Amino acid sequence: MTETPQRPLRVLAAMSGGVDSAVAAARAVEAGHDVTGVHLALSANPQSFRTGARGCCTIEDSRDARRAADVIGIPFYVWDLAERFREDVVEDFIAEYEAGRTPNPCLRCNEKIKFAALLDKALALGFDAVCTGHYATVVVTEDGRRELHRASDAAKDQSYVLGVLDERQLAHAVFPLGDTLTTKDEIRAEAERRGLAVARKPDSHDICFIADGDTQGFLASRLGTAEGDIVDESGTRLGTHEGAYGFTIGQRKGLRIGHPAPDGKPRYVLDISPVNNTVTVGPAEALDVTGLTAIKPRWCGAEPQGPGAYTAQLRAHGGETSVTAVMVDGELRVTFAEAVRGVAPGQAIVLYDGTRVVGSATISATQRATASVA
Repeated sequence: MTETPQRPLRVLAAMSGGVDSAVAAARAVEAGHDVTGVHLALSANPQSFRTGARGCCTIEDSRDARRAADVIGIPFYVWDLAERFREDVVEDFIAEYEAGRTPNPCLRCNEKIKFAALLDKALALGFDAVCTGHYATVVVTEDGRRELHRASDAAKDQSYVLGVLDERQLAHAVFPLGDTLTTKDEIRAEAERRGLAVARKPDSHDICFIADGDTQGFLASRLGTAEGDIVDESGTRLGTHEGAYGFTIGQRKGLRIGHPAPDGKPRYVLDISPVNNTVTVGPAEALDVTGLTAIKPRWCGAEPQGPGAYTAQLRAHGGETSVTAVMVDGELRVTFAEAVRGVAPGQAIVLYDGTRVVGSATISATQRATASVA
């Protein structure tokens, strides 16, 4: 297998205003591609300045992207996708939390915005591919199929949030940073050598459309408050909350339970029921999950046939765990070799075969090692 692409392409480089996407665009030019930069305006009311490393899509980010494009020497445009982003990412995020699930908006953005809305528009305008600053690699097999693989540097790998891409989208994706074993400091040093002012700009983190990092406050402003009970596994009322949407499976802090557990050990969120607005808490061992069911599978190539052994990643910065998986009646059924914790409906599970991304699906239900919580 070899890295793709090999021939010069007309490339649309998505430039967020950060260092990774700027260096990716510069490398695409250096590789001989005809590159045009584009900044996606995803906020309906962009602020002039971001707060440190929080947030993105501000006017400042747009200007930083434009200055980087000028230094690289490529045309640059700003495309307004705020309404599409609101509908496909923000509203989906709110609805998932309201339903008691824990979504990953970065996967949804890659699926619906960067490699659907953006890619479709790019292809319609005659571009061959979209380039981003993600750390992942696309390789082409001997029979011409595209595969998504982990980045060469596992510490920076971002293939998890790209696990929603299908083979057609991978055929039009370029990730110039994925095949290099460089630290982030070296990427910043490369940006400085290239004269890019974003070389020392902090990376954005957390959820881009919640600039202050207060997810619970963001949800409360849109869903309102709805007082409900916090109960233990037997149904005994331990306290109250102002909205079940403010909790996630496995959460330990912020439970505001007035008295400790009988054994003195910490308690964790085990279950969130939006139907009766109840949050159930219990001991850490009750979080052990031995299997799960996932829906809406997205395959990075052909759908696997029959049961298979894989490794799975359950969160963007999590490790891998061994699993067996099989499709049954349109659902992905997964069994873990060893019990894992902190698995919540709404999260994405991404399957790997070695470094190759097989595909992803959205967790709909889990099977616990203990039967205390359904």
